[in-house]
Amino acid sequence: MANTTASQPNTAQPHGAQPNTPAQQAAPLHAAPFTPPQAGRAQSYLHDPADMPAPSRTSKSHQAYQALIEQAKHLPGAVSMGIVWPCEQHALEGALEAAKHSIVAPVLIGPRTLITDVAQRYGLALGATPIIDTPTPQEAAAHAVALVKAGRVQALMKGSLHTDVLMHAVVSPESGLRTARRISHVFLLAVPLYDDLIFVTDAAINIAPDLSVKRDIVQNAIDLHHGLGLGTPRVALLSAVETITPKIPGTVDAAALCKMADRGQIEGGVLDGPLAMDNAVSATAAQIKGITSPVAGRAQILVVPDLEAGNMLAKNMIFLAGAEAAGVVLGASVPILLTSRADSVQARLASLAVGALYARYLPPQSTAQSQ
Repeated sequence: MANTTASQPNTAQPHGAQPNTPAQQAAPLHAAPFTPPQAGRAQSYLHDPADMPAPSRTSKSHQAYQALIEQAKHLPGAVSMGIVWPCEQHALEGALEAAKHSIVAPVLIGPRTLITDVAQRYGLALGATPIIDTPTPQEAAAHAVALVKAGRVQALMKGSLHTDVLMHAVVSPESGLRTARRISHVFLLAVPLYDDLIFVTDAAINIAPDLSVKRDIVQNAIDLHHGLGLGTPRVALLSAVETITPKIPGTVDAAALCKMADRGQIEGGVLDGPLAMDNAVSATAAQIKGITSPVAGRAQILVVPDLEAGNMLAKNMIFLAGAEAAGVVLGASVPILLTSRADSVQARLASLAVGALYARYLPPQSTAQSQ
């Protein structure tokens, strides 16, 4: 229908096998030296970044990714952005790097002592960057929302606090950040073997969206595509199969969303679905299955049936395919960047660039209570 609790390491030996040496008998698998935590009220919120695979620097998708950063560097003035709880190296470094390029004018919201300690530890120059001293992540999130409501910042970025803490403040009825649109998240992925940037949505906010929520998820992603100057997107509504199968509700929703696009209930994109993942991104797979579609084989937006599928898809692309990733929350009155604690400085810089570009695309006052 074309149209648009951590578990313990498993140290068990195979039956009959014995460790080769006494040292092997004594040492658990994956043993690591214990480093005692530093004193301080906020210490438990610090996290170390995970290792990431090296992304390709020559693919067309990577070049498009870099073009967004360059585009943000040439915005007429830096976008004021609240950086919420920037209490580890990458969260702080990414914001300061973006400030060097005049992409954003960061306002740091969190414990002043911890932020300055992190800056000194990693040789980061805070300069005159404003810091709003708040002792807990919850207070930092609440203060960030208040800054948006007062018009002092045009976007928000999550630092090293938990996503739930920030989003609880954002979606509160008293926040003033909610609009008529459902809030959703988009991953922007530069996959080395794919020419276009891939948007994956929703992999972070809506757990099991119904049809009406999916409509907003799709429209949010389409609007972002336009807001970044990427043109009319090809949107694939993913499922396990490419045929409408009543026992698989996602296929029925996909077909309904296509018809909603026919009727003007979704605008600005070319939709097709249901499509299986292979048919969405491989022209060969689509041809073998006899699927003729302007979307099949070259989708730019992948709409997943639920959060679990989306999260696994995005992280497979990042950790197994070496994709670079940026992420943004849409549907609020300002863009909200939900970077991962595993993100590199470059990934955070790209997210900041996306947030800055989209903040300039949104109308100045888009807040309207609903949801």
